Amino acid sequence: MAISVFDLFKIGIGPSSSHTVGPMRAAATFAQALHEQGLLEQVSRLEVRLYGSLSATGVGHATDRACLLGLMGEWPDQIDPQRIEPLINELQNSQVMLLDGRHAVAFDCSRDLLLLDESLPYHPNAMTLEASSATGSLLQQTYYSVGGGFIVEATQIGSTGSSAEQVQLPYDFDSAAQLLALCKQHQLRVSELMMANELAWRPEAEVRSGLLKLWAAMRECVDNGLRNEGILPGGLKVKRRAAKLHRSLQELGKPNVIGSTLSAMEWVNLFALAVNEENAAGGRMVTAPTNGAAGIIPAVLHYYMKFNPDACDNDVVDFLLSAAAVGILCKKNASISGAEVGCQGEVGSACSMAAAGLAEVLGATPMQLENAAEIALEHNLGLTCDPVGGLVQIPCIERNAIAAVKAINAVQMALRGDGEHFISLDRVIRTLRDTGADMHANYKETSRGGLAVAFVEC
Repeated sequence: MAISVFDLFKIGIGPSSSHTVGPMRAAATFAQALHEQGLLEQVSRLEVRLYGSLSATGVGHATDRACLLGLMGEWPDQIDPQRIEPLINELQNSQVMLLDGRHAVAFDCSRDLLLLDESLPYHPNAMTLEASSATGSLLQQTYYSVGGGFIVEATQIGSTGSSAEQVQLPYDFDSAAQLLALCKQHQLRVSELMMANELAWRPEAEVRSGLLKLWAAMRECVDNGLRNEGILPGGLKVKRRAAKLHRSLQELGKPNVIGSTLSAMEWVNLFALAVNEENAAGGRMVTAPTNGAAGIIPAVLHYYMKFNPDACDNDVVDFLLSAAAVGILCKKNASISGAEVGCQGEVGSACSMAAAGLAEVLGATPMQLENAAEIALEHNLGLTCDPVGGLVQIPCIERNAIAAVKAINAVQMALRGDGEHFISLDRVIRTLRDTGADMHANYKETSRGGLAVAFVEC
């Protein structure tokens, strides 16, 4: 399957790409199908069934609310986060859903939205939607939210995919070894090769404007995180820290060049905290490649843009394209889903992608870039996904800050070498996959093990 940079980076809402963005897209797709098939006006009953990780941490990850919003015809890249609470409150008070924004259907959340203690075989993040009339079932579909906002319909499993997925790329690659060979053969940087591939979908001007739109959304998310204060929702009473830290750093001033000073690292921490606090609050952000790890790439890119006086929009484009090259490898050969392989698949892949992006704009060779991505991912292997209370807050927010700094360190180490190293990025990605397969389900976004049970609410 050909994967575009715009598949990996998507504008959405928090707190989770696999548990919020994906389910909302699935529910909106289902509502749209009812309308397109002429069935909408016949619907008198809806039922939502959540399985596996979507059930175990669904409420904490706002999966229930996402499904309801999607059925109302809302999409994660379009909805105003300020409208979410009023829409949910109106539904709960009236017990009437405006299906696809146009057809009223009785809906009782306690009866019609089921959290089931079972899993379906294809993927831990599964949901089934069914619409019925007075005489029987009209449409039923099972969806899998496979990470990063990607959804797969059960009917698509085993198929060859859509024509969009079968687009022919000039430099298709399934491994880092193939990527390096193509770069060497055609004398291309990673970002140049990725741009050539993107042209199979859309013109270069559209690629650049789309990537800069993503960057604008990342900047807006950081700005919101630096401004908003208070307590994050969910019951843990986690305090936002970014605004206070921002004031402290402004008083200290900033380093005048890009570098690994303590002050610069604090700015990196700040950017990551700001994004992930916004994500935890259900704000607008960019999956990069997931929501739970959404602060890492923006933090590293902000670091470069803030402390490099020569930074420009072309650097943003090259950074995101190169980061996407590694994200494609992680998705094709392992997983970016915490419910499937633990947090190594989310934070690990984002850290590796951020390292690749930074290496590219700092002038790394393709071999040095691959080395930086390998170092960043290698030292996230085995990372569990065990959110306290099923919320994308502890340890998720701090974990993004730590990984952002780790990505920068990986690049610094790689740039000191010539790209030669013992373990390849391909082997590390395979190890991520195998470690995820061996990992107990308690450590894969179920909140049934690890830190999730280390904290006991009084």
